[in-house]
Amino acid sequence: MTSVATPAVSASPLTDRISLADIARAHDVRFILATFVDMTGKPCAKLVPVEAADELESGAMGFAGYAAGLIGQKPQDADLIAVPDLASFTPVPFIKEGLAIVHCDPHVNGQPWPYAPRVILKNTLARLAGQGMQAKIGAEVEYFLVHKNDDGTLSTADARDDSPRPCYDARGVTRMYDHLTSISEAMNSLGWGNYANDHEDAAGQFEQNFNYADALTTADRVVSLRYILNILAEQGGMTATFMPKPFTDRTGTGLHFHLSLWSGVEALFPGNDGQTDDGGRGLGLSALAYSFIAGILEHAPALQAFLAPTVNSYKRSGATTSSSGATWSPRKASFGGNDRTHMIRVPDNKRIELRSGDGSANPYLAIATAISAGLDGVEKAADPGMPSGPGESKPDAHLLPATLLHAVEALRRDPVILASLSGDAEIGKYYADAKEEEFLTWHNQVSDWEIRTYLTSI
Repeated sequence: MTSVATPAVSASPLTDRISLADIARAHDVRFILATFVDMTGKPCAKLVPVEAADELESGAMGFAGYAAGLIGQKPQDADLIAVPDLASFTPVPFIKEGLAIVHCDPHVNGQPWPYAPRVILKNTLARLAGQGMQAKIGAEVEYFLVHKNDDGTLSTADARDDSPRPCYDARGVTRMYDHLTSISEAMNSLGWGNYANDHEDAAGQFEQNFNYADALTTADRVVSLRYILNILAEQGGMTATFMPKPFTDRTGTGLHFHLSLWSGVEALFPGNDGQTDDGGRGLGLSALAYSFIAGILEHAPALQAFLAPTVNSYKRSGATTSSSGATWSPRKASFGGNDRTHMIRVPDNKRIELRSGDGSANPYLAIATAISAGLDGVEKAADPGMPSGPGESKPDAHLLPATLLHAVEALRRDPVILASLSGDAEIGKYYADAKEEEFLTWHNQVSDWEIRTYLTSI
């Protein structure tokens, strides 16, 4: 995130280095949100005055990990220490004048905490770097703008946004002009390169895009953008939600990732600018890219525990239709060309788009596990076979899980993905147990549907 328009920062004369306090003062920052997320993606933070920035940087800011959320701690455990990554420093004066965010890596007893999502992604990227590769990622962040009514129901924040097929509607975009432009200007002030802001497929749903970057920077930006969207929407009297399926009859919210592998400045996915024989597949990708795809497809059921990590996720992926006529959510682990019905779309020979993730996905965990799956395919020189045609899939393609419990069961059966969180299967088991408990907690609630269906059925 060092692409922020930055005034010249001088090193401290006492330490001969640039400190967090130096950076903050150069941006007229008075308070810093020292931020990390738990496994659910909840942003956790302490508000640190710039006068205490040196204490934050030296590892003096402790958090009770068990209280913070799902992050592998018990009440009796030692504090999580937030260690700031200075490269992630992000001034957010459009939220509050003098405020900045810095993303932190939780440590315990002097060591990076292996359950912390940002640490998990960094461990995956270190493994990738050990093989001479780096990952670049783009993310498509979708969300709804809603009001929560007194009776607990949701309604679209823009009452006039009620068309069954509102995608790209210029009028809907114009009515939300103030909100959309405030987010666009915020992203561009940070150097993220916002290039499009559009009305998505459902009434009340929007997407705002920014340039791709290295994997860690993109994950940080997704977390930051969700925070920015939440706060600015609240200031406008609305709620921004990333809930995968807030409305039964509308398209759900995705979080799609565009992935590519590089070796320095060399892009590894193109097949020699189309000169390499790719076995008649016709997508122009390298053998490495096809193996990466094969790895994701092979581990797709287990990956869904991270790409679609909530009970509500499967109301989106299990939908058969929506008011617009399409769900835009894959049902099987297929890949093909420029076709949005596949789990993996190949829009060109430079990248692949992973389309089975939804708005509730933790970007650190989603990216880390997807890279781990793809890397397993590369290490095995796996072959995904021929791409499927438009709207098609192979008869033997994996069905994606029908519920969160099915995804948990698939994760427990997949030793590669189970061990992909900091290389420790026990962390994968901890996550699986928590997600099973989440499913059973929901399952134990008596719903209105059950009362309507069973109350007098016998």
